[in-house]
Amino acid sequence: MPNKLFKWIIIAAAVGAAGFFGYRYWEASKSALPKGIASGNGRIEAKLVDIAAKEPLRVKEIRVDEGALVHPGEVLVVMDTATLEAELTKARLNVAATRQKEAVSQATIVRTKAAIELANIEVKRSSALVAERAGSQRELDVRKMALKSTSASLQEEEAKLRTTQEEVKVAQADIATIQTRIDDATLRSPVDGRVLYRLAEVGEVLGAGGKALTLVNLGDVYMEIFLPAEQAAPLEAGAEARIAVDGAPFVVPAEVSFVSPEAQFTPKQVETKSEREKLMFRVKLRVPEKIVEANLQRVKTGMRGVGYVKLNEAAQWPASLQNLLTPSTEAAAKGSRQDRAAEPTPTSGAAEHPQVNKRR
Repeated sequence: MPNKLFKWIIIAAAVGAAGFFGYRYWEASKSALPKGIASGNGRIEAKLVDIAAKEPLRVKEIRVDEGALVHPGEVLVVMDTATLEAELTKARLNVAATRQKEAVSQATIVRTKAAIELANIEVKRSSALVAERAGSQRELDVRKMALKSTSASLQEEEAKLRTTQEEVKVAQADIATIQTRIDDATLRSPVDGRVLYRLAEVGEVLGAGGKALTLVNLGDVYMEIFLPAEQAAPLEAGAEARIAVDGAPFVVPAEVSFVSPEAQFTPKQVETKSEREKLMFRVKLRVPEKIVEANLQRVKTGMRGVGYVKLNEAAQWPASLQNLLTPSTEAAAKGSRQDRAAEPTPTSGAAEHPQVNKRR
């Protein structure tokens, strides 16, 4: 009897073990990827963009807070430019004064040319009188020297005019330089992004290169995964990819934008096949900008998940990776939320439900 009981115990244990391992195998087969699909763990990341002052100035206004969405050209920070405005006024006055000098030089040149014309007439007249023995040679010589002197004065005034014109150009360049500095004091967003950090406050003086804000560039959202050499070898930029975020009911479409040409984890001596299989290559999966723009509340940096790539175009995505985000996903979600908000809420007021009164 004890032997028979022991025998049944062994059989039950064997059946239980077979069932356990069978269930594990069934679960593994369900989650197994189809042939031609590879995966790796990672998290959604994005490039960071610093909004910094170009020169030492005081912060006058900060128009955004952490978490705010910003767009290219949007004004984020305004620096105090009172000193620069004063320099600009001074430069404009300098241009006006230099233009007055230019006008004086031009008038002097006109007067000198008239004097030269008169001197030429007098020289011709004196020369005719000397030829007829009706005038003195001395008077002719004096008028010739006066003509030469007046001609030299004209050259001097023309040189002064050219110098003054150059001074006007220099003064105008000073205005352009100061205006550029004033324009640079208005810090704008270069990208579509989200404010990650606010690093300065109103009234604070920032040095040259001092950071006021840090943005997450939503135009460059990606996940990096690591694949072994035999899977990374056939991958090329542009290959189809997908990202499954932990705990999310959707899948983010992506594409391979970069495959590292160098292994990230390399043993000191790569000699055997088993050692070569340990080589891992970094693969970057980039999310299209349109998907990010349309799903800002769903695709967030820092979210962890699994990235999947097609090793060949003939591979088929499993059903678990078919629920893709689209450029209209977020809009549809907002519409459904608005529709639910617009539905009438049941209340006890008979005036809001005239049909109830009719039935009564």
